Amino acid sequence: MSDERPVSEKPVSYSYADAGVDIAAGEALVDAIKPAAASTRRPGADAALGGFGALFDLKAAGYTDPLLVAGTDGVGTKLKIAFETGHHETVGIDLVAMCANDVLVQGAEPLFFLDYFATGRLATDVATSVVKGVAEGCRQAGCALIGGETAEMPGMYGRGEYDLAGFVVGAVERDQLITGDTIKPGDRIIGLASSGLHSNGFSLVRKLIADMELRFNSPAPFDSRTTLGDTLLIPTKLYIKSCLPLARKGLVKGMAHITGGGLLENIPRCLPDGTSALIDASTWTLPPVFSWLQEAGRIIPAELARTFNCGIGMILVIDEKDADAVISHLNNTGEVATEIGVVTKGEGKARTVIEGAPGLWGARDGFNAQSGEE
Repeated sequence: MSDERPVSEKPVSYSYADAGVDIAAGEALVDAIKPAAASTRRPGADAALGGFGALFDLKAAGYTDPLLVAGTDGVGTKLKIAFETGHHETVGIDLVAMCANDVLVQGAEPLFFLDYFATGRLATDVATSVVKGVAEGCRQAGCALIGGETAEMPGMYGRGEYDLAGFVVGAVERDQLITGDTIKPGDRIIGLASSGLHSNGFSLVRKLIADMELRFNSPAPFDSRTTLGDTLLIPTKLYIKSCLPLARKGLVKGMAHITGGGLLENIPRCLPDGTSALIDASTWTLPPVFSWLQEAGRIIPAELARTFNCGIGMILVIDEKDADAVISHLNNTGEVATEIGVVTKGEGKARTVIEGAPGLWGARDGFNAQSGEE
């Protein structure tokens, strides 16, 4: 008796490629991004890719008694705008900035970075653009891109979509750690201008744009010289090279990265209990993109200050006697730095109070917004 079966009944030889995973494409991506990673080399790391783990030598980086400070974050729904516009070059900068600015606030120097790129089907050109953006962010932060992970997972993401996450490790000498413990009433609050929306509030932005039936490739309603999509994709600003020297000189008592929660909820994170941050909203001009969002969405000032950075991407708390010198240093490095408030005596948990006169931020009767309020 023959044991042959009809062709249709013969066992199928399955492969990973048949399931939608292209190992060769992944290997091609690693080869494509090696030069970008190599461009981020710094003392302590050689930025080599391809091993199971990456090494960093703290002694070679110049540290004697370091504390490690780690941070992780993503880009959020800002990625949806990259998908729709086909512009993927800058979201990697956003990724690094969201992580590196977070460790900076404790006085830490970002040392090395790892990224996680996940997609349903790997498009090597798109992934290469994204990771080159990560490398650019690392160069701006002064940290090394020493590794990462590319995950191809069919069925997990829509066509042309991906997710992006990152992880940074920084270091600070033990005696230079910024804790905010020495902040006292009378200390000055310095605001550093943001480059735009950075990477927060985009779920609200996208809902507003969809409800208004606007297109990302249309001229921006607040600036006809550029498109709406290009404005929204302006990458998050990195503040390491301008602020780290001040931190190392002991001139910074506290710092806050203005991310999710906006000005209202982030500033108290660097203040000790029993203090408040009194912010004068008249000390800087609300950038056009925020003014447009507020007017188009009829967003009240308190909601605006709780959702967006409103033009201030980082704040520093400085002793009153050092304020002028710090502002001068920051402006000389290319930042736009302004004294925007003062630390006052408070009760209980630290909080932020933002005051504005009539006509400011679109408020007809003036406004007073406080953290912790609904």
